[in-house]
Amino acid sequence: MNLKTWIAAALLAVPGTALAAEPIEGNWKTASGETAAIARCGGSFCITLKTGKFAGKRIGKLDGAGVDYSGSITDPAADKTYSGSGAVSGNSLKMKGCVLKVLCKSQTWSRL
Repeated sequence: MNLKTWIAAALLAVPGTALAAEPIEGNWKTASGETAAIARCGGSFCITLKTGKFAGKRIGKLDGAGVDYSGSITDPAADKTYSGSGAVSGNSLKMKGCVLKVLCKSQTWSRL
């Protein structure tokens, strides 16, 4: 048995060694009261509205790990996309969207 096979077998044999989900993954209540789901999509995290007038619409895509993420955020009502970021702190997610990285608007979402 080669080293890679042995390590893979050892990880499967030990309970609780599965890789944990990133803190940003899950369902979040937005500032306007809708539910947004954040899940892996490729090597990024996609944000999709689950409830409200724009349910099913993807409103963002972020890259990162740990507590800090960056990418793009879409305002579904105006259908405009902005550079964006997200920062997780416990059960809060501070989302920020910016035009030209100067004019920014922030809102805080809470984990459901």
